Amino acid sequence: MKRLPYGRQEILPEDIDAVVEVLGSDFITQGPVVARFEDALSEYCGATHAIAVNSATSALHLACLALELAPGGLAWTTPNTFVATANCIRLCGADVDFVDIDPLTYNLCAEALELKLRLRLKSGGRMPSVLIVVDFAGQPCDMKAIRLLADEFRFRIIEDASHAIGGRYLGMPIGACKFSDITVFSFHPVKIITTGEGGAALCNCPVLHEKMSLQRTHGVRKRLRVDDAVDEPWRYEQLTLGLNYRMTDIHAALGLSQMMRLDNYVEQRHRLALRYKSLLDSLNYSLPFQAEYGYSSYHLFPIQVGETDDGGVERLRLYQAMVTQGIGVNVHYIPVHTQPYYQQAGHRIGDYPVAESYYSRTLSLPIFGSMTEQDQDRVIEVLYDVAGYSQAA
Repeated sequence: MKRLPYGRQEILPEDIDAVVEVLGSDFITQGPVVARFEDALSEYCGATHAIAVNSATSALHLACLALELAPGGLAWTTPNTFVATANCIRLCGADVDFVDIDPLTYNLCAEALELKLRLRLKSGGRMPSVLIVVDFAGQPCDMKAIRLLADEFRFRIIEDASHAIGGRYLGMPIGACKFSDITVFSFHPVKIITTGEGGAALCNCPVLHEKMSLQRTHGVRKRLRVDDAVDEPWRYEQLTLGLNYRMTDIHAALGLSQMMRLDNYVEQRHRLALRYKSLLDSLNYSLPFQAEYGYSSYHLFPIQVGETDDGGVERLRLYQAMVTQGIGVNVHYIPVHTQPYYQQAGHRIGDYPVAESYYSRTLSLPIFGSMTEQDQDRVIEVLYDVAGYSQAA
């Protein structure tokens, strides 16, 4: 039986041709294709600048560094995310705190954020200098409301849109950075488009762009001035302590080719999502809610199983049934604050009850750009079997 993953890449002949062309060229890294990929990203999203890097984690780290997170600093984020979102804060030496999620969208809750900010200010506690929001499953956060809070309480915003390229907020492409200082994308193979491994950071600020560009490449740039006494055209200058987060031209060529099909992939994910909602409506599952201000890229299709205390048992039973049938399902995510590393830092189970309740019952069904209706029917059949009656009924 062919295994059906919860997400996967599609590599077509034109993708292979694009990579082979780079392999036969003079530059397989530090060449012109990375810049072309960056231009395509910024043009598609309507942002002024794009920095392509070797992973979304690297992009998040660069974004935090550019916004001057450092030891003694504090950033807030959501517990409903992969650990990399919080880890990039710790990699800067800053402290992490969390804001609970909205029970409908599963994104960081703007109302909970406002309440926490006002209580923290009233008590004289530490305030964040950076907030990292996550467009979970491809659905944008309520960025306008969060931007108003950022302006009032003077913090910067990183939008972790690792799930969300191809989505929209208030009709604008996610990545336009109208309400965020920096937006980050992921191009891991299970995401909307892939570069193999890779990520990008987009912004509209030339200063942030310069900082991230410099940090991406060891803190080194070609010397821009010529000394009157010694003309050394080979000279380079290290201006800061940087990193090697570069994307290769090989990876960029794959991403540039995949960009041509980005909108098609998102449209197919929407067709599959609508079909899931139609065919699963009679089952006792909570299906993804979509806020009216957003157009999701549907990176994930998370359902909530069970409305009773035995929801966890039902999820395990469904998970095992899917795996037995060769269907890949997953759980997104174990709340970050419950991980041992963050428990050691003082966070406790019970701190963010909405995120914890969501986690206790969530299961992500397969959805990806090349998934067929026949693939989807396999998933739906198991869901009906576990529910105890046939789809025809």
